[in-house]
This record gives sequence, C-alpha cells and structure tokens, in this order.
Amino acid sequence: MMKNIKLWIPTFLLSFTAGILGAMAWQWGQMSFLSTQQNPQFLPEYKQYARSTSQTAALGTNSDFVKASALSTRSVVYIKTVSEQRTYDIFEYYFGGGGSGKTLGSGSGVIMTADGYIVTNYHVIEDAEQIEVVHEKRTYAAKVVGTDPSSDLAILKIEGKGLPMIKLGTSRDLQVGEWVIAVGNPFNLESTVTAGIVSAKGRSINLLGGKFPLESFIQTDAAINPGNSGGALVNMNGELVGINTAILSRTGYYTGYGFAVPVDIVAKVVNDLIQYGNVQKAFMGTEVEDLNSTLEKKYNLQMNSLQGAVVTILQSNGAGAKAGLQVGDVIVRINNDTVNSKSNFEEQLSYYRPGDKIKVGFLRNGNFSEVSVTLENINGSMDIVKDETVTIPSLGASFEVLSQIEKERLGVKSGVRLVKLWNGLISRLGLEPGFIITAINGQPVTTPQDVETLINKTRGKLIIEGINKNGAKGYYQFYY
Repeated sequence: MMKNIKLWIPTFLLSFTAGILGAMAWQWGQMSFLSTQQNPQFLPEYKQYARSTSQTAALGTNSDFVKASALSTRSVVYIKTVSEQRTYDIFEYYFGGGGSGKTLGSGSGVIMTADGYIVTNYHVIEDAEQIEVVHEKRTYAAKVVGTDPSSDLAILKIEGKGLPMIKLGTSRDLQVGEWVIAVGNPFNLESTVTAGIVSAKGRSINLLGGKFPLESFIQTDAAINPGNSGGALVNMNGELVGINTAILSRTGYYTGYGFAVPVDIVAKVVNDLIQYGNVQKAFMGTEVEDLNSTLEKKYNLQMNSLQGAVVTILQSNGAGAKAGLQVGDVIVRINNDTVNSKSNFEEQLSYYRPGDKIKVGFLRNGNFSEVSVTLENINGSMDIVKDETVTIPSLGASFEVLSQIEKERLGVKSGVRLVKLWNGLISRLGLEPGFIITAINGQPVTTPQDVETLINKTRGKLIIEGINKNGAKGYYQFYY
C-alpha cells in the first residue's frame, strides 16, 4: 500500500504542476488577446494615426478636433427604420400570397434646418414603412419629403423648432490631404466621431442606381462603418463638407476606404427636393468618357496630357449640339472650374438647373475654344420637371416614362421603367426595379397605363420585352 502511494505521489505532483502551468499559460494567452483588442497600438487604423503625429502638429491640434467635434455632433441624428420583407415559394409564385416579416434598419442623418429638415442616404430609408429620428434622447416620427437615388440622398422632415442645424462648408475648396471628421452612429453607437484625411476627390465606384447616377465621391480614410451612412463628414471648422455614403470593403466593415457625397451636390439636391419635390437636373445632351490613350487615338486628338472628358455621344438637337459641340471634343472647363474627368464633368453640371447658361471650354484639333450652352431638362426643354412616377395598385408597381435622351441612348422608340415594387403581379413575375418594358406581346409600351391594359387583357402566354438595368435586351415569357 505504502509502495503504491509513493509511486502515486510523483505522478500527482507532476500532473498538478502541469495543470497549474497550463492554467497560467491559458490565462496569459487570454490577457494577451484582450490586451490586443483593447490597446489601440495593435489596431491598423491607430497605427496609421500614430505615424501621423507630426502631421497633426502641422495641420491640426488636439483642440481643433475637439472644437470640430463639438460643433458637429449635435447636428447628427440617429435614424431607425422598419420595413416589411416578403418571401415567396413556387406555390405562391403562381397563386399569390407569401410570407412576410419586419426588418429593422438604422443609419444616420444631418439636421439641415432649424425646423427639422434632415438629409440622409436614400439607401437608409429605402422601402421603409416607418421612420424614427432620435436626437438627444428624444424620438421623432419622420416623413419622407423627397428622394434622389441618383445621388443616394433623401430628405426627411420632423416636427421641431430651434434644432441645431449644421454649418455648411464647401467641397469645391476641400483639398486632398486635409483633415476631416466623420460623425455618425455605427453599430448603433450614437454620436461616434472618427478622424482621417481626404484621400482623393471625384471618385467613381459604380455604386449608385437611378436613371443618371451621379458619382463624384470624396474618399477619406476616416473610419466609416455600417450605421455611418447618412452621417456628416466635416472639416476642422466643424463645417459639413460631405454626407458619408459607402465603404469599400470585402468584409462589410471599414478597411481604410470611405466615400462621401460632396456637400455642394448635397445642397443643390436638398434645395430641389424641398422646393420642387424632385431634383431639377440639367443636361447638355452629351455623354462623355474619361480621356485615355485609346480615345486619344480613336479621335486623333493632339493632347499634351490626358486631362478632360471626351464627348462620345451627342444628342441630336440637344443643348450641346445647338451650341456647336462635336463628338471628339475634349471638355476641359465649365465656367471657371477645371474639368479633368467624367465624374468631375457630371459633378460640375449637377450644380446647375435647366435654363442656366454656362461657358464650356474644350479642345478641338489641339486648339482651345469656348461656347455658351443653355442647359435643358430631361425632356429637352427648360421647364420645371415634375415627378412623373405613376403607381398602378393592381400591378403592385410604379413606373416612369423614358426621356428622349434615354430613348436615343438605348436605341428604342418607346418604353417605361419599373421604379418600385410592392406585393403584386409584377413582383411575382420576377421583374426587378430598373427593368425597362418596351413591349408586351409585341405591342409597344409608351405609358404606364399601357402595361396595365396589355397585361390585363392577356390570357395564356405573356411575353414582356425590355432592357435590364445593365443594358441587356431580352424578354420574359409567362403562362397565367
């Protein structure tokens, strides 16, 4: 018995010691992990700012960041949305019905006026059935005043007085390398502030929808995450210079690239939506592309540098053609502003309304010329354009007629675009917003009412011809 105990004691001590050491090692490993998560020096974004100490001293002091944050955070609100999400199976596809559930969303917004007009991103409130705005712990019911998917902006209105409206800066004077602050509500964390610099201007990332997407983003390395959408990008004076809109990431979270709509575009869109209910977009009747070596050779251009926007399509009898512009001209200036790219050209035009006169500077055969152009609306006139979206409840969809500019570009004589879907026949047929219906069972479609009439009188085979949002022509065939 004693012999067995003597043999057992060393084994016990060895096991006990190993257990203690293992526990210590595990605890040490856990503390290292927690330390890595909590200590800023281990996070990539903090490494960057740690290396920028000399830049901070030169361009902005700690008090500058504190002042800018204090001036802007009170003007940024938290937005909560409730949407209904429907699902279908194969039985419901043919016989209707379908399941539904509530989807909760959130984002940010910026107070533009003291009486409660708020700007946010269109994608924050898209399809929302209920919208609430939280500001300084008070909750307000919000209604949508207007939306512009082409710039991913929307205007909300809450009932309030004396609200802390944000001070507007200008994005035209914003410099690459300038310090900026992003204010928003990422991950449902209210009033979060991050800092970075302007990395680039005039970025196009092929993100936006709408008929004429406007992409000329401010790129920043200030951390922007889900929930920041619709929040403020401000300069060191606490002035609004952009509305945070998107991140470029493979994970869905911040990896160093954030994008904001320039405030000069925001101001024009906000004013138009409040005053007219939709954006009064100005057109030159031209389509342009970034100047590159291929286009330089194609149009036999004589360029010292590849700066500018080349006219590749000219609408017959459009504003540009009337002024004397030609395909192959390289636009380099609008009024006193330099044009160096397609996105920059579109941004410059976005500041104006139909009827405005601008001076367009361009290069032709290596020579600089300038013409005066009177800008037009989407229909080729200078009238105020009203919202021409038509909702047809029996189809569960809304439609809009194609403009003459779009018809020429697409090579069609008629067509209506599907704008929005609800629970109804169109959604069950599988058509998506953005699809252009040009004909039904061989009959041309010129108005939204044509869609309703032609579908309702069909029995058996239904053929819907059209163009998808990527520009590909095709048709859908159904039996019902």
